[in-house]
Amino acid sequence: MSKKHLRILSAVLALSLVAASCGDDADEATEAPEPAPSVTEAPEPEAVDDMGESEAADDMAESEAPGTVVEVAVASGSFPTLVAAVQAAGLVDVLNGEGPFTVFAPTEDAFAAALGALGMSAEDLLGDTELLTAVLTYHVLPVAAPAEVVVTLDGQSVATVGGAEVDIAVDGGTVMVNDATVVAADIEASNGIIHVIDTVLLPPAAG
Repeated sequence: MSKKHLRILSAVLALSLVAASCGDDADEATEAPEPAPSVTEAPEPEAVDDMGESEAADDMAESEAPGTVVEVAVASGSFPTLVAAVQAAGLVDVLNGEGPFTVFAPTEDAFAAALGALGMSAEDLLGDTELLTAVLTYHVLPVAAPAEVVVTLDGQSVATVGGAEVDIAVDGGTVMVNDATVVAADIEASNGIIHVIDTVLLPPAAG
């Protein structure tokens, strides 16, 4: 083979190697890239359980609700003699019952005046269960009668829990129950209403 032919063959081989090398590079360049790592979705926030708040609100509402007529009288601290009388007469369970009741609650001054009129001490009154029960039940109506109802009873007699009746009279803005004046009205309880009076009501037998 002549030198000329060897040079041509060498050139062809060199071109073939260059072409093969470029082909490999092209194959590497056209390879598909690896997929990007998938993004993990954030978990949905858990539903807020508002039952705790709801129950707390219910508990608060219940705690703010008034107690029975006896519980309200005790909590006020304004009727120690009346409360002691109710306890001594064994009427706590009755007045803690479903009711409804309207209680005419005498003030402390009213009890002091009544004891003087009866010629008795507080201990004597609390020890006379029969008289005590008659007096206390004369202060309770077996209905819920707020002030707006009481004023409609002007000139009427209303039966008490003890059976005897009290007379209602309305003169302008003054409400009278027998000889007692209502000095504070519409103290709410869960089982009735309390009206404060300035005189102890004495049933006919006790008067």
